[in-house]
Amino acid sequence: MFLTLTTTGTPERPATDLGYLLHKHPEKAQAFSTSFGTAHVLYPEADAERCTAALLLEVDAVALVRRGKGKGRSGAPDAALAQYVNDRPYAASSLLAVALSAVFSSAMRGVCTARPELPDRPLPLRVEVPSLPARGGAALVRRLFEPLGWDVSAEPVPLDERFPEWGDSRYVRLVLQSATLTLAEALRHLYVLLPVLDDAKHYWVAPDEVDKLLRAGEGWLPDHPEQKLITSRYLSRRWSLTRAAMERLELVRLAETDDSEVEEIDNAVAEETEAEEKPAPLAVQRREAILTALRAAGATRVLDLGCGQGQLVQALLKDPAYTEIVGVDVSVRALTIAGRRLKLDRMGERQAARVKLLQGSLAYTDSRLKGYDAAVLSEVVEHVDPPRLPALVYAVFGAARPRTVLVTTPNVEYNVRWESLPAGHVRHGDHRFEWTREEFRAWAGAVAERHGYGVEFVPVGPDNPEVGPPTQMALFVRDVTDGKKEAKAA
Repeated sequence: MFLTLTTTGTPERPATDLGYLLHKHPEKAQAFSTSFGTAHVLYPEADAERCTAALLLEVDAVALVRRGKGKGRSGAPDAALAQYVNDRPYAASSLLAVALSAVFSSAMRGVCTARPELPDRPLPLRVEVPSLPARGGAALVRRLFEPLGWDVSAEPVPLDERFPEWGDSRYVRLVLQSATLTLAEALRHLYVLLPVLDDAKHYWVAPDEVDKLLRAGEGWLPDHPEQKLITSRYLSRRWSLTRAAMERLELVRLAETDDSEVEEIDNAVAEETEAEEKPAPLAVQRREAILTALRAAGATRVLDLGCGQGQLVQALLKDPAYTEIVGVDVSVRALTIAGRRLKLDRMGERQAARVKLLQGSLAYTDSRLKGYDAAVLSEVVEHVDPPRLPALVYAVFGAARPRTVLVTTPNVEYNVRWESLPAGHVRHGDHRFEWTREEFRAWAGAVAERHGYGVEFVPVGPDNPEVGPPTQMALFVRDVTDGKKEAKAA
């Protein structure tokens, strides 16, 4: 996948100023890792008269399929027919648009600290994309780019030059030229319109895509004659998102007409209310879900197994209903940080009597952990090598046997929602695995049956109908009859 940006200059205004604008030195070839391959930036030519910057994107087709699993809107659009052999590595698409945004982010924002006068200066620009999918043909390419001040050449690529009777493919060789646009404007046009012409995205389109579209479309999208088509295709024809974007674009247009700010027109809701409605971070939502479940279980003596830096222990200490809280971790360093977080050295005697931090491995049984109302394994099991997981299960469910056990773990199906997460990678470098919802339910069901617990499942975070929640939680409750049998045996 290949794109070039070319400009010309004079001795007074050398073309190599392009290097300052792109924040990439013309004498260097640089490589950048993306979530689907490697982006290379190089300069085939660079002198005072003419300078060309090239973006070459090497797509890892295998990683791309693993990321989207070749299904639905989360995978490559041609994956249903040929998962590993398609046009994604060769034809410009949302993959190239995301690479443009990642590699040239400062240039797209119009920021140049070394030469602050350059970003606002129009440049003689020539953009070439050798292979661009154009669902709508060359005519649509011209309808999208010409209103923005580009001279457009969109030459259809024949299906096979040896057989002209077969006609043209859906690809064009695109050449754009303009002397009236800034580099930032040009990059924002490409960022939006490349995936629009391809009419597909390689990642899940979430509500935050509306904000991305409006940021990149600032100054040109509200008045574009093809605004509705651009908005609908960019948002993968998700009706609710398209409607939200169109409403906000209309506000921008009205504000420009009235020579006022958008906030002056859209003032029905106070700023404070908007701030209150922002979703809490996932870690906070996870902690709240755990606290809610512990309160519902009536637990007063709680184990935080794999307590890390003590965030949950700190939250539990704020509630006087919890009379004993024990944090356990194998890492002495993590426990030291937790102690500092909790201010154990300055804690009052009564408060200090409620909390203990213990060093220990969950792969071994530990008599200190017996007799508690509840145990929490929050984002712990995925850090354990699969062959050692049965030992952890026995240590907690077979030996310690708290009345209630809460287990949270990432839902790997939700990973496609994070554009920045590298394809085929887990959410944290130390994760040994990440489970689908079906895999987690199967594991939890087997654990519950073997050790005399019932189990139910609770979504944590936004529960998407297609990929589920970002975090999945299992709530284990020990069978009362099983406890009575144990008591009789004793």
